[in-house]
Formats: sequence, C-alpha cells, structure tokens
Amino acid sequence: MIERLNQLKARFEEINKLLMQEEIVTDIDKLTELSKERSELEPIVELFDSYQEALQTVEDLKEMTKEDDPEIVEMAEMELEQVKAKIPKYEARLERYLVPKDPNDTKNVIVEIRGAAGGSEANIFAGDLYRMYSKYAEHMNWQIELTNAEQSEAGGYSQIEFTVSGKNVYSYLKYESGAHRVQRVPATESQGRIHTSTATVLVLPEAEDVEVDLNMKDLRIDTYRSSGAGGQSVNKTDSAVRITHEPTGLVVTCQDGKSQHENKASALRILKARLYDQMIQDQLEKEGEERRSKIGTGNRSEKIRTYNYPQNRVTDHRINFTIKQLDRVIDGKLEPVIDALVNEEFKRKLEGEE
Repeated sequence: MIERLNQLKARFEEINKLLMQEEIVTDIDKLTELSKERSELEPIVELFDSYQEALQTVEDLKEMTKEDDPEIVEMAEMELEQVKAKIPKYEARLERYLVPKDPNDTKNVIVEIRGAAGGSEANIFAGDLYRMYSKYAEHMNWQIELTNAEQSEAGGYSQIEFTVSGKNVYSYLKYESGAHRVQRVPATESQGRIHTSTATVLVLPEAEDVEVDLNMKDLRIDTYRSSGAGGQSVNKTDSAVRITHEPTGLVVTCQDGKSQHENKASALRILKARLYDQMIQDQLEKEGEERRSKIGTGNRSEKIRTYNYPQNRVTDHRINFTIKQLDRVIDGKLEPVIDALVNEEFKRKLEGEE
C-alpha cells in the first residue's frame, strides 16, 4: 500500500510542475485533463501526509518514553495511545482510496422509470420513485432535467425520463437499476387489501463524445406535437422529437424541452448513453462472468428492492439489507440504503483484490 501511495504522491507532484508550464496552460484540453487528475489525487495525498506524520509522531513519542523525567514519560505514553489509535483509521481510509474505481463514477446520469406490473398502481409508484430521486438529488445539490414524461390518468407516470447532473452522481445512483416492488393498499382498493406492484428503473452514465462514435446518417429523426400537461408548446408546435438509431433499432423520445432544438439535443444525449451502455454490456458478455464486486446486473428485470408500507420497511434483496424507515426513504432520505450498497461493494472489491 505504501509503495502505491508513494507513486500517487510522486504523480501529484509531477502534475503540479506540469501545470506551471506555459505549453500546458495554453492547451485547454490538457489543462482540464491534468486539473481533473490533480483534484482526484489531492485528498489521497493529503490523507497520506497525515498518515505519515502520525507514524513519525509515534516514533518520536516512543523515544520520549525513554526519558528520565517521569512526567514527560507519562505525558508521552498518554499521547502515544491517542496517536496510535488514529493509525488504523488512516489505513482504512487510504485502503478505500486505493480500491479500483468505476471509471463512470464521476459521470452524470440518465434515469428512466416505467410503471410495470400492477396497472395504474404501478404508474403511481413510478411517480413516487421519481419524487424520491428528485428529493435525494436536491439534498445532494444535484440538478434534475426532465426530458420525457408520459403521465398516467390515475396519477404517476407510465414512463418518465430525466437527467441528473452534479458531483459523482453515477457513483451513488448506479445501484438503482432494476425492478422496485411496492406492497401497500392502493387508493382504489375498497376492500383494504394489500397489492404488490412493480416499477422498473434504468440508470445510464452519460457518454462523452470520445466514447461513442455516432454517425448522423444512421439516425431517423421525426418531429411531432408534444402531449400531456404543461408548456406553451404542448399541442401547438411540432416540438417533440423521436430519434431512431437504425443499426440497433434504439428509439429515444423527448418532448419536455421548450423547443424542438432542446428536445433534439436531449434525445441525442440519451441515445449516446444507451449506445454506451450497450457497448459496456457487450464487453462484459465477451469477458465472461461479471466481476464479483458488482452488486446486481443492472438488468431492468432483476428485483432489487421492496417497499413495504404496512411495515414501514425497505429491503434491498441484493445485500439482504432492511431498514424500518420507508417513510423517510421515500421522502428522499436514501443515504442509509445507498451507504450500505457502497460499503458492500467496497468489501467485495477488497475480497476480489485479495
């Protein structure tokens, strides 16, 4: 671990020198790339410096315990215990930094939620999930942009798509892909019986232009009038956009932007994300079994979580995690669930490394 940390520190110092060179300062792309790498290394280097300082302090205090003055010895021994207690904590944090990261963790995401089994109740639940993620995003200081929404007559959405932008969004929301199950008494149930319904969630990392080679000749772009509530352009102009990627048959629809231009830009961004995800899935299939560290497959049909209203319970089936705080979770306080998933993935990665 120390060898690896010394390499990272040397790289950090090298970047600092590079950023002072005139040819780098005038090269915006290179400057951006190095600045990003520096910001990722900085917290590791600062923590490593604190760790090394603690190790040196331990050695210094050990020497002080050999002094003849009993007061100095007593003081040194007390401080020695305090500093020694910090070292395992430093090592645990440094170990976490050194675990291989998902290259997509820093990316923004595109989320799609669909009502699945359960009819109108499934659509209402899809709306509940959208509000849950919206409130969680607000708490995390992320921005949400709605790109497409197909409202259900009974409430909620048969389908809703939106982007989430901010710091390390994918690292938190990547665990949300799959089937979410709700158990509760629907508002339309006159006998008070508990029903089980599902909604599916798909979370895709946004693709950068260098990652997806999109040929505009492969696209069929159709425009039509938006449908649904809200917006001055609804049902008045052909502002909605549907893009079909003919080689793969992928179809993306956007209608919630203010203009055709805005909807087209959003649709292209979503299409690139879908193509990027398809590329990743194909690569995983070629490589054989997915790494043990991955929690779930990201498959929309995989049942990942149950929200049981009568018991105020949320259970994540992938890691056997249960919390009796459904009212808080559905209100956007997702931290306990996300933290449990992050910690479990970290644990699996460590075991994989060993």
